[in-house]
Amino acid sequence: MIWTVVIACLFLAGYIFMRMQRREEHKQAENDTGLAILEFGQAYPNEAIREVISTVNGDSVFLRLHDGKVGCMRAHGKHFTSHVIEPGSVRVRNTASGNGLALDFTDNAYENGRFEFRTSADAAEVSLWLLGSLVPAAGIDESPAAISS
Repeated sequence: MIWTVVIACLFLAGYIFMRMQRREEHKQAENDTGLAILEFGQAYPNEAIREVISTVNGDSVFLRLHDGKVGCMRAHGKHFTSHVIEPGSVRVRNTASGNGLALDFTDNAYENGRFEFRTSADAAEVSLWLLGSLVPAAGIDESPAAISS
């Protein structure tokens, strides 16, 4: 009888150990920026990546692209959803913490959310990237004559 309990405890310990090891591998895969770059490259093979910033929890990655556009990737389990943020398709607000951004995508409402970064500098950098991909508001005259006067 005692041997049955000992064997059951050994199987239980082995199961718990393997489960913890899988969980750790999954966390590493989520925080792997290289994997995000590879998956974005598969989704958008003609886009060159200049810089990458990920969120604190590693479930979202923002990519600055070669032509001033911004890419966004969000982890859903072991897979990422990738999209290029089109000019005028996102609204940006700061979060109360100062290290995050609240984004509202007009073309992908299911991607809306709050994104917390490691530092406020990372959040500011991503917001500048997004600012570069914005469309000017109607009624603003951007001609050189209007700017110089």
